[in-house]
Amino acid sequence: MSSLKELKERVWRCNKDLPQLGLVIRAFGNVSGIDREKGFVAIKPSGVLYDDLTVDNIVVVDLEDRIVEGKLRPSSDTKTHTYLYRAFAEIGGVVHTHSTYAVAWAQAMKPIPIMGTTHADLLATDVPCTDLMSDEMIQGDYEKETGKQIVNAFQARSYKDIPMVLVAGHGPFTWGDSPEKALYHSQMLEELAKMAALTLQINPSTPRLKKTLVDKHFKRKHGPDSYYGQE
Repeated sequence: MSSLKELKERVWRCNKDLPQLGLVIRAFGNVSGIDREKGFVAIKPSGVLYDDLTVDNIVVVDLEDRIVEGKLRPSSDTKTHTYLYRAFAEIGGVVHTHSTYAVAWAQAMKPIPIMGTTHADLLATDVPCTDLMSDEMIQGDYEKETGKQIVNAFQARSYKDIPMVLVAGHGPFTWGDSPEKALYHSQMLEELAKMAALTLQINPSTPRLKKTLVDKHFKRKHGPDSYYGQE
């Protein structure tokens, strides 16, 4: 990130894209981005409608959740975002939405199974779902505990290879090396959730995609010998 002003503008644009992509309604959801050098996070203010959102509304906090710049209260999910930035050292953006199909899987408390090559083009595994939070966690520092719950789900997984998660009973979070990439992953997650739900509605006994097809599609885009796209 070249400047705090640029960071705020990029985060503002990504937040404005959320309703355009059909990922949020009203004031639900948020995008953040981080300046790793300064340790500052730009994030959507709480409860502000997307039609009313301006660059100047974007709030900047540090990694201890203290407001650095902005007159409005930051997103109620800020502590989850900053927890992820502290835990996942190489991410540059985080997105949280309440998109319909991803939330449906989260409410069902089920991972999204890898059932086709569209999914395999992005991930070589299921989209994980966290455990349901305990009453003690819910009644404690809830948003921080949400971040902790996500990180716990990645003890045996790579946050780089799987840049998304479902928080059980709640909804999806995605991340990437920039706010724009995190937004892309959020859009793709919703499509994967929709495709899997429709597939199982058509045929509830549909098996997971076989490993040879998963490996072929994932590696041709992401492997050391990938050949998708241009140089």
